[in-house]
Amino acid sequence: MNASSDFNHTPSANRLHITLFGRRNVGKSSLLNALTGQQVAIVNALPGTTTDPVKKAMELPGVGACLFTDTAGFDDQGEIGEQRIGKSRLCLQMTDLAILVVAPLEPFSRKYISLEEIWTSYEQEWLADLHRLQIPCIIVINQCEKIESVRKVAEDLRNVTSCPVMEVSALTHEGIDVLRKEMILHLQQIKNNQPSLLQGVVEEGNVVMLVMPQDIQAPEGRLILPQVQAIRALLDDRCTVVCCTTDRMLDSLSHLVSAPHWIITDSQDFASAYKMKPLESKLTSFSILMGASKGDLQTFREGAKAIDHLTEHSHVLIAEACTHVPQSEDIGRVKIPKLLRERIGESLQIDICSGSDFPRDLSIYQLIIHCGGCMFNRRFMLSRINLAKASHVHITNYGLAIARLLHLPLDF
Repeated sequence: MNASSDFNHTPSANRLHITLFGRRNVGKSSLLNALTGQQVAIVNALPGTTTDPVKKAMELPGVGACLFTDTAGFDDQGEIGEQRIGKSRLCLQMTDLAILVVAPLEPFSRKYISLEEIWTSYEQEWLADLHRLQIPCIIVINQCEKIESVRKVAEDLRNVTSCPVMEVSALTHEGIDVLRKEMILHLQQIKNNQPSLLQGVVEEGNVVMLVMPQDIQAPEGRLILPQVQAIRALLDDRCTVVCCTTDRMLDSLSHLVSAPHWIITDSQDFASAYKMKPLESKLTSFSILMGASKGDLQTFREGAKAIDHLTEHSHVLIAEACTHVPQSEDIGRVKIPKLLRERIGESLQIDICSGSDFPRDLSIYQLIIHCGGCMFNRRFMLSRINLAKASHVHITNYGLAIARLLHLPLDF
């Protein structure tokens, strides 16, 4: 497999997300094609050509794997247009870096334009949303080859927005390299501020045992994503990795000269692993590690305490990132609800959502229990945590919830 194939197979959840926003016909699709050097998006003078978000995975030097997304125009019209705008708004929740594209609307013949001709109430509204969500933004004036007053307009935009403003031509590629360098600077800073999967957990030379049940939910012939990511992170941290299934845990321990520093297991196997682990070994789960790197571990810890205050009249939401077909042993749809009802009572009301479906109104819930979020990028997971906080609803994750329900002490 060549390098480009490796980048194409990097999960989108592990990529930095760059999203292009703007009105119809400002050249978002043309700009995406110019940035990627490929004909990714269809370009047409007809307004509304881009309907569903168009995605392109690629690598940027100094940053690594990224995901570009081209969205429908946020000035789209009609019932279908509102649905397209809704999908663009969903992209906001996943965006690490926004590219807000502006340009004079066709047809225009004057070479001198004013700020008001490209900076409308639409752009102002969306920039306000980006600021509210704390998403860094680069404003791009496209079609600069047609505008002699572009430098004056760019300076005016910098003054009114306090954002970087770049002048480019998707047609001639003028300014594309400069824009790409500006993007890389922002993305490097974002990447440096993101916690790694095992940050602060292991040290070089640690022996770590991964207890990985290969049950009905495990894909045939493959490991699930959190397991793969944990193995790679441990190897990067120069640890010794020992892998086994739950039924082979005691036998695997017997082959070690000393107890492993850490045992990482699937959350649903906490009870079994806790009974078998050496006293000196620390225990955690893949779900908790994912929760720490994707979300806010302290918020999840506090949220788990809310389990102690649930009653039979409480309402709980269980949210999972993936949209797999539920199995008989499903942890989110079967095992956690069973543990909750055994602890709280059969009348406890439990709702379940999956994938990008997530209620906007959380006020009816007392607790949200979320999966580790291996299918989401960090920005998307944090958007859900922030929504829960704004709604004054406790949120935790699978691993911490199961540990609380089973009264198991954890080391991370």
